[in-house]
Amino acid sequence: NMIQLAITGARRITEVREQPDEVDPPEGKTLDGLKHELLIDNVHFSYIPGKEILHGVTIKVDKGEMVALVGPTGSGKTTVMNLLNRFYDVDSGAITFDGVDVREFKLASLRQNVGIVLQDPQLFSGTIRDNIRFGDPDADQARVEAAAKQANIHDFIVSLPEGYDTFVSDEQSVFSAGQKQLMSIARTILTNPRLLILDEATSNVDTVTEAKIQAAMDNVIQGRTSFVIAHRLKTILNADKIVVLRDGNIIEEGSHEQLLAQNGFYAELYHNQMVFE
Repeated sequence: NMIQLAITGARRITEVREQPDEVDPPEGKTLDGLKHELLIDNVHFSYIPGKEILHGVTIKVDKGEMVALVGPTGSGKTTVMNLLNRFYDVDSGAITFDGVDVREFKLASLRQNVGIVLQDPQLFSGTIRDNIRFGDPDADQARVEAAAKQANIHDFIVSLPEGYDTFVSDEQSVFSAGQKQLMSIARTILTNPRLLILDEATSNVDTVTEAKIQAAMDNVIQGRTSFVIAHRLKTILNADKIVVLRDGNIIEEGSHEQLLAQNGFYAELYHNQMVFE
């Protein structure tokens, strides 16, 4: 309802205003991709002093690995994503790319290397073409189309009367949640990020669109180091590593098969979801 939307909007504006100013390190380094490993090393973090969200989280990721973060709402999955992109800094511990602390890189350089696909992506006022090449405004039509094809949205776009010149805005969008997500994936593919963060959003789409999103995500993950925040466990069965978070602690870690064999929290989550599939 409209009142609820207004309250949420006001809350978001307050959150943005209260964000600390982002400061580049004086001798900021340039991040040139990931050569060996990304390490989240004994990270503690709190949004509000005294209310710790992450309690000494350690995750080691080798170049090219896909890591899935699993856990209930409020377990710390989104916080890990925020810290990787330096929307916030850790309270203690460190996040390093090939041994270099993330705080030593220029922010712009860091974020050029990180691609994010959010669960509820925003479209901007402009054409579909502008939306897809948002991260690289100089991209030509061939690159825009190549990204859209990889994201399984090209056929839909060319079926529209105006094609890539179709005007969109988030307020009066005629696109479904699934179509927005595919456009967001195309936008990410175009920028060719070294590290990928996917907040999976296959929860509110039909089966056909879900399959398209899954295939598009597989395309974009290929050969890239990636973190997937997973809500439906069947989408991450092939992850190299699944990290299970609960209340800001890692309670289990391993491959899908290893975690099923442990017969713990993950196995219970998985079996519960399978009942409803």
